[in-house]
Amino acid sequence: MNAPTTSELPVVVIGAGPAGLSAAAHLAERGIEPLVLEAGDRAGAAVREWSHVRLFSTWGEVVDPAAEKLLAPTGWVHPDPATYPSGGDWAELYLQPLADVLGDRVRTGATVTGVSRAGRDRIVDADRETQPFVVHVTHTDGREERIFARAVIDASGTWTTPSPAGGSGLPALGEKAAADRITYRVPDLKDSAVRARYAGKRTAVIGSGASAFTALAYLADLAKSDDGAGTKAVWILRRGISGSTFGGGTADELPARGALGLAAKAAVDDGYADAVTGFRTEAIERDGEGRLVLVGEDGRRLKPVDEVIVLTGFRPDLAFLSEVRLGLDKRLQAPVALAPLIDPNQHSCGTVYPHGHRELSHPEQGVYLVGMKSYGRAPTFLAMTGYEQVRSVAAAISGDLESADNVELTLPETGVCGGAGLFDAPEADQSGGGCCAPAPQLVQIGAPAAVPAAPEGPAGGCCGS
Repeated sequence: MNAPTTSELPVVVIGAGPAGLSAAAHLAERGIEPLVLEAGDRAGAAVREWSHVRLFSTWGEVVDPAAEKLLAPTGWVHPDPATYPSGGDWAELYLQPLADVLGDRVRTGATVTGVSRAGRDRIVDADRETQPFVVHVTHTDGREERIFARAVIDASGTWTTPSPAGGSGLPALGEKAAADRITYRVPDLKDSAVRARYAGKRTAVIGSGASAFTALAYLADLAKSDDGAGTKAVWILRRGISGSTFGGGTADELPARGALGLAAKAAVDDGYADAVTGFRTEAIERDGEGRLVLVGEDGRRLKPVDEVIVLTGFRPDLAFLSEVRLGLDKRLQAPVALAPLIDPNQHSCGTVYPHGHRELSHPEQGVYLVGMKSYGRAPTFLAMTGYEQVRSVAAAISGDLESADNVELTLPETGVCGGAGLFDAPEADQSGGGCCAPAPQLVQIGAPAAVPAAPEGPAGGCCGS
């Protein structure tokens, strides 16, 4: 059977998260039929997995204007723009209503297993750009399907592929064998079973971003509670302590993001967490009592812990895109034109320049990676970045290059001039504040549950799938 021509085909959007649903709204606004394929059983499936975590962006910053316009005729009411939603709030009060109004344009339980050009693998040049895309899908009932598309927008995020504990980027020796004692997510300590797992225990937290801050604050709160006596966190840092370690503090233009870093600082200063610096995990072993011992690349062996929380970021799953021609940066696995703008060795979240379809394009015309997936391994992706990305991409697909090129985006500055990579350097100043602001000062804040927070990478004030 001959593949259909591209003129009447939909644009396939992979992922019904914030960026994916936003892309569908922008496409629909331009009269282009979107088809959103979501592997989960509901819209925002990844966001729902961290429903207990509060975002550090307000409602006013996590609702796309095009989506709001689409929702308006249904009587949808915008939540108070100045308040902070949890992941659960974001999913239930915004993402699900948006998916509902898009109707059968959103298909759940549909896992994309491959993307290619119809009749052309990645090797073949002949007539390649005239062929539609073919998207292979597996449904939850085992049924397989192929869908033809005029373009493909991959907004699948990075939530399903967390980075390991190993300092080399590979799992530490013994990491897989210790899976029963390791989690790669911020635990929900309001869940009684989860709470019991960590109460009174010694827990290692590996990571230095927003997720690690959140976990440290949560564990400190547990230690202060009646049922948490003896709870202790061990914060594992691959670099030393500097003015940037806890974020920008009061200099952060997202106040809740600054408060999150200060909550982690309070956990350390108040003795609820011990910081271990310059430690890159090489192995995870079990002692005679079954507890876990972290071994560093330098041979250091830490005191045994009961649990390990690995929050070292996320990475993109590129396997199902192996038959299309992507242009990815060799370090970040982000589009080559975007990578220099988001390189964590050079930029903080607030110094990323506006970017749109041109920075997100690939040698394979008509394929776009957007949302958190567009950042590859770079952290601190904000929802508002994703919304402007998909607005530009939708305009480009429609042929409106003037609008597509008119990218406007001003991000809130973090109060820190460099990202994680910059401060890994041995010569970095380890004693004073960063170049943007002095080292954050300890302030008294409420319990972590009331501190707007966000997972590192694909969610929260950041936006993933």
